[in-house]
Amino acid sequence: MTAKLRALPADRLHLWLMLLLTFTTGINDAVGYLGLDKVFTGNMTGNVVILGMALVGADDLPVLGPALALVGFMLGAAVGGRVLRRTSRAWSTGTTVLLASVAVVMCALAVLLFVVPEVSHVVMVSTTTLASVAMGAQAAAARVVGVKDVTTVVVTSTITGLASDSRLGAGKPGSQGKRFWAVVLILLGAAAGAALLHVHVGAGLLLAGVLIAGATVVGALHATGEQR
Repeated sequence: MTAKLRALPADRLHLWLMLLLTFTTGINDAVGYLGLDKVFTGNMTGNVVILGMALVGADDLPVLGPALALVGFMLGAAVGGRVLRRTSRAWSTGTTVLLASVAVVMCALAVLLFVVPEVSHVVMVSTTTLASVAMGAQAAAARVVGVKDVTTVVVTSTITGLASDSRLGAGKPGSQGKRFWAVVLILLGAAAGAALLHVHVGAGLLLAGVLIAGATVVGALHATGEQR
């Protein structure tokens, strides 16, 4: 099985793995917004909009959570950029370390939510901030892996490309398939995250952590095979 995995073309495998990470972002954002004080942990555009509305007191929207999530995401992305600044490969040891760290953080946050007797506002803000740091690191890693139109954390530009290059637009076939699946998977991830809130607020983060860990192992094994 390992030999078959290593025989897969890197660009195809990386696309699948980035799509899987996109699915987990949908989960995380659903948990953050619906279960943890209306904060997106991956979609920073959403946080900027929420923060802007909250600053004028619209609908009692949170200010602290989105603000800390923005700072945390930028910090995670900066750390990711620093770790990968000298890499010359799409998937390097640094990529594995970053994504493994993201998986550990998500699983640890899930465990925290499972064990605390009450999910207080402090716990909510701490969870969304740390999750945003992890998502920033993931986005930085995905940027280096370099699957076009699949950033794993946002699909606005992907939807733009999907529509503008469609038959109704410029009529450019290109990468419409992966754009479509990126949108569908973040949607399905959000649906899964919302559904898992009926089980426990930590269930979605646990699933996301396990899936990210799986993607990390597969990517690392394939990269090891490429080096041989």
